[in-house]
Amino acid sequence: MNVRDAVLQKFRHHFGTSPAVLARAPGRVNLIGEHTDYNDGFVLPAAIDRAVYIAARPRPGDTLVHMLSVDFDAQSTFSLYNLDDPDLPRWSLYPRGALWWLQEHGYLVPAFDAVIGGDIPIGAGLSSSAAVELVTLELGLALAEASMPQLEKALAGVEVEHQFVGVPCGVMDQMASAMGRADHALLIDCRSLETTPVPVPAEVSLVILDTGKRRGLVSSEYAARREQCEAAARALGVETLRDASLAEVEEARARLGDLLYRRARHVVSENQRVLEAVEALRSDDLVRVGELLRASHASLRDDYEVSCAELDAMAEIANAQTGCYGARMTGAGFGGCAVALVATDAVSAFVEAVAPMYKQRTGLTPQVYVCRAAEGSGVERLSG
Repeated sequence: MNVRDAVLQKFRHHFGTSPAVLARAPGRVNLIGEHTDYNDGFVLPAAIDRAVYIAARPRPGDTLVHMLSVDFDAQSTFSLYNLDDPDLPRWSLYPRGALWWLQEHGYLVPAFDAVIGGDIPIGAGLSSSAAVELVTLELGLALAEASMPQLEKALAGVEVEHQFVGVPCGVMDQMASAMGRADHALLIDCRSLETTPVPVPAEVSLVILDTGKRRGLVSSEYAARREQCEAAARALGVETLRDASLAEVEEARARLGDLLYRRARHVVSENQRVLEAVEALRSDDLVRVGELLRASHASLRDDYEVSCAELDAMAEIANAQTGCYGARMTGAGFGGCAVALVATDAVSAFVEAVAPMYKQRTGLTPQVYVCRAAEGSGVERLSG
C-alpha cells in the first residue's frame, strides 16, 4: 500500500469516518548548489516523489486538534490557542508551527482531526521538516477556505522555521517543496527568489544514497560557516559572496587568509557550477553535469569542509559505477545523503553494486531511493 492510501486508511480506522481534505508536500534533493543559499546565491533542487500527507476533517464545536502520526506511532491533542505548549511532543512541533503562522496572519483554521504520515526518510537531509510545514500550511489554508501563492507558502514555512522552531534556515527547502515541477529541477535565485524550471532528461534518474550516518555538528558548524562567509564578504568589500568573482577571491587570497579564502572559493565557484549545470541540462549534456557534481563534492570536502568519511566513501563508490554520470554529497553535510545522476537503464545494477560495497567499506547499511522530480505541494478535496 502506498503512503497516501495508508494515511487515508488510518484516518478512517482511527476516527471512524472519512477525511474531507488530503494535503501533500514533497521532500526535496538538491542536485547542486550547496551552502550558497544563505550567501544570496543559486541552488538547483528538485522536489522528489516522496512526500508527507495529512488527511483531515474539520470538527466544529471546540478548539482542539487531534493529530495522529503514522511515522512516530503516536498521537497528540493540542489547543489552537496554546500551540507553543513546551510539554507537547517534539514530532508535533512543525505542524503546530504552521498553524501558529496561519493564526498570526489572520487565517481562521477550525478545530480538526488529522492523520499525518509520509515516506520521506527523517533526518536524512531530504527536508522532511520543510515538507511537514508545507503540508500543514496547505491543510490549514484549505480548512480556512483560503488560498495563497506557492511562493508565499514557501516563505511562510521559512518563517515557521525561524520564529517558531528556532532554526535559521535558508529558503531552498520550502521553495522546492512548494514550487517543484514534475520532471524538472528548480533553479532558485536566493536573492530575488526568482525560480526557473530546468528539465531533467527522461533517460536519467535521481538516486538518493542515505549513508546511514546521521548528521552531527550541523548546527554549530552551520553557524560558523555563515559567520566565515560574512567575514569573507566584508574583507572582499561586497554585500555577500554572491557578488564576488573567482578572480577577486584569488586576488584577495593573502588578505583573506587560508580559511576564509577556501570558504569564499567554494561559494563563488559553486554558484558558477550551478549556472553551468543548468545550461548543461538544457543541452542534454549529462557528462558535463556529472563533472560539475563531482567538482561540487570535492569543493565541499576540501574548501568548505562539511563532508565526512561516509559521504566521501559513498560519492567515490557511486562515481566508479557504470551509468553514473556524477555523484556528490547533498544537504548541510557531516552525514545524511549523497545524490547521484544515473542512467535509468543502469539504475538496477547501480543499486545492487553500491549498497554492498559501501557496507563493506564503512560497516553501515545504506538506504537507496530511486526518485523522479515531482510536483510541489497541494491539496485535494475528498468526497464522502
